[in-house]
Amino acid sequence: MNRLKRAILATLMMLDATSFAAEENQQTLLIHAGNLLAVPGEAPVRQQSIIVRGSRIDAVVDGYVDPASLAGDVRLLDLSDQFVLPGLIDSHVHLLSEITPQSRNDALYITTSMEAMRGVYYAGITLDSGFTTVRDLGAEPEAIYALREAINQGLIDGPTIFAAGSALAATGGHGDVDGYKPELLELWTPETICDGPIECRAATRQAIKFGADWIKITATGGVLSDTSTGLGKQMTDDEMQEIVATAHNLGIKVAAHAHGADGINAALRAGVDSIDHGTYLDDESIALFKQTGAYLVPTLLPGIKLPESMEGNPFFTDAIKEKAYAAGAAAATNIGRAYQAGVNIAFGTDSAVTPHGLNGQEFRFMVQAGFSEMDAIHAATIGASTLLSQSATIGTLEAGKLADIIATGGSPLDDITELENVTTVIKGGKVIKSR
Repeated sequence: MNRLKRAILATLMMLDATSFAAEENQQTLLIHAGNLLAVPGEAPVRQQSIIVRGSRIDAVVDGYVDPASLAGDVRLLDLSDQFVLPGLIDSHVHLLSEITPQSRNDALYITTSMEAMRGVYYAGITLDSGFTTVRDLGAEPEAIYALREAINQGLIDGPTIFAAGSALAATGGHGDVDGYKPELLELWTPETICDGPIECRAATRQAIKFGADWIKITATGGVLSDTSTGLGKQMTDDEMQEIVATAHNLGIKVAAHAHGADGINAALRAGVDSIDHGTYLDDESIALFKQTGAYLVPTLLPGIKLPESMEGNPFFTDAIKEKAYAAGAAAATNIGRAYQAGVNIAFGTDSAVTPHGLNGQEFRFMVQAGFSEMDAIHAATIGASTLLSQSATIGTLEAGKLADIIATGGSPLDDITELENVTTVIKGGKVIKSR
């Protein structure tokens, strides 16, 4: 054996020994759960113990385990009067911003670095509200990727982020810059604006090159675009087909912002993995959802809450108000139809359009639209984890999975608004919030 091989072998043995010692010295977190919904869709079970070693669940056992029976340093977290369930997943957020009366002026003054700092704050609020994982579908790429990595490295506390960066959109469409003088439109046009399949193929590759976990396209107009171009289809069939094919070839999924039925259906035919909003979906949409297996991410919260806050806020121009009132009135009925038809659903809020930290209010509007409490929770755990291709690590509380765990004072299966007041948050085995 030559010197180099011996050095490598010695280093590996040292690393193995160090890793083993670190595992041996890890604190064990023992949770006594009064009611445990380990797998949403199955009945909750009373008086359970969750044993957490490091960042993962070691075991879930019947009864309350005596801490003295476990070796090493053990911390007991007594949730024997609480309802315990998996950490929640929000499949549609924008962590770097939040709509305020100053939002349009902020674009002139807020730096990318300050956007990232705001993202740290909003990420903390989101985690405290019980959401341990999010999919961010639109943000300044460098800032949101930095926030994602800072959380992954344990530098700050926040939900695990799957980020799309800036959306792929047609020139002048939703996702392009609007509402400013021409010089600023030229300066601020995102690099992901594309026209025609060749440009859109290049934009897809560029977004993935710089760190996108997901590709987001804006298949239709958007409520918050300061234009009167409506909510119908804006990207062409060949553009969407090329984006999806390019992304899928690189192992990346595609989400489509889509309100109008024409855009929803074209995006589904192109093979997108999720339709976000889905406001005006129709019978053809439902058939396509069932045929393709794509997920619907409803985001009911903005359509219901925005009308309460638009008047007197200069951000909301007449063009925006007209679209917002119409979309809000249509969304719940059509989302309810899709749910009753058995479409795959993943929970999402579009937080930033409404304040961060209020994500849990989406559940009450889902229930009002016809969802059972269990199915609403399923959408925010198993449904969302499946959409994110993360069901092997999150979405349920089982041995080997990440210890992303929350608790509420009462059962959300009896009163879904319990999820608006999460009492305990554990992220990767770290207690973030406790009574």
